[in-house]
Amino acid sequence: MSSSDSPDSIPAGVSDPAGAELQGAYRKITLKLIPFLAGLWVLAWIDRVNIGFVKLTMLDDLRWSETVYGLGAGIFFLGYFFFEVPSNLLLQKIGAKKTIMRIMIGWGLTSIAMMFVTTPGMFYFLRFLLGVFEAGFYPGIILFLTYWFPNSRRSKAFGMFMSASAFAGVLGGPLAGWIMTSLDGVNGMQGWQWVFVVEGVPSVLAGFVTLFYLSDRPEAAKWLTPRQREFVLQDIAREDATLGSREHSMLATLKQGRIWQFIAIFFCIITANSAQTFFGPTIIKEVGYDSPVTIGWIMAFAYLLGGAGMIYNGFHSDRHLESRWHCGLAAALGSASFAAIAVTINFSPVLTLIALVLAIIGTMSAIPVFWQMPNQFLAGTAAAGGIALINSMANLAGFSAPYMLGSIKTSTGSLSPGLAVVAAFEIGATVLILMCIPKVKKAVAPASVKQEAEAPQA
Repeated sequence: MSSSDSPDSIPAGVSDPAGAELQGAYRKITLKLIPFLAGLWVLAWIDRVNIGFVKLTMLDDLRWSETVYGLGAGIFFLGYFFFEVPSNLLLQKIGAKKTIMRIMIGWGLTSIAMMFVTTPGMFYFLRFLLGVFEAGFYPGIILFLTYWFPNSRRSKAFGMFMSASAFAGVLGGPLAGWIMTSLDGVNGMQGWQWVFVVEGVPSVLAGFVTLFYLSDRPEAAKWLTPRQREFVLQDIAREDATLGSREHSMLATLKQGRIWQFIAIFFCIITANSAQTFFGPTIIKEVGYDSPVTIGWIMAFAYLLGGAGMIYNGFHSDRHLESRWHCGLAAALGSASFAAIAVTINFSPVLTLIALVLAIIGTMSAIPVFWQMPNQFLAGTAAAGGIALINSMANLAGFSAPYMLGSIKTSTGSLSPGLAVVAAFEIGATVLILMCIPKVKKAVAPASVKQEAEAPQA
């Protein structure tokens, strides 16, 4: 059949009202959901990683070692590990808006409570509790977006949402630095205590907004017309059908090797991501920058480029209908850059900062495209539980990496050996992707829709 005979092709000069209406529906969905969800992720990310900035003065005030900090920073992910799968299965049962509201209010209150920390035990408990409450948010949003976007649009949607973590770095670094310097001593509180208060309150308030703002699925979205809802549901069903048979049973998924391969890959990526998140400010301080404000602005610039990389890599992946190489090469860039930091940190501040920026760009750009791959093999309950299982188990790297780096820094006085280990893990992600994950051709959208997919949405 020639292209002109294809039922999906549109002859030159002939309009496609249905295609235009579908494009309008996706544009409306993007504008309605992505900025709001990205805003929630900014709040979550700031509350999760502000510890990387407050440690610049908190450790001295409380007389803690780098090992105490590393364990506390990482223990957050143990809470993730134990509660993420139940949270995602609950989301599938009761809906996204109720689940996300519960998560946000819980983590906001826990973040505020961090201002009262005085002992390592309190620090460990509240960081663990923060992980418990936040568990399910990130994989829940990934699952939630699969309800609204077909396969050929998901990498771009994931990239736009996940780039919020980068822009949280742009906002969070300077904000934390300003709070720590401007509010230090106000009402007898240290600057680092004010960081937890100022950055925790908005999360609690946003949790209540979520309940009234979100719609759980397209069929419940009153802000779409009936025809738009029908077109979107048909489009998603059509593209899902082109992926062929996918596993729906969570139990069967656990018996297969594929999900454990995804866990291993994402573990390697999260090792690098956690290293740059919790020790990026420390790396900058190691090369001679002592001001929290200056460190915050340097991290902001790096995260700004990282966010741009996430969006571009997701867009490029969808445009070329490919995810393996887009994820693998981005991880390889991150690995090479961490290796460069390990070599240059002791003699070249400029090269170290350049390498840190490239490490953030490479590592963060791999993440949204990675999440396209599990959705090509899992569906239904297997997708809900599988995505959460991948994220929860892989995020154990978020526990081990900071603890490993903190221990090595305490025992050797240098971050270089630990950063070399991080580089080795991240290149392992590239190797595992190319060796273990088969090529899966993404569904090709109809011509009228494909044109829209090839251009960034408003």
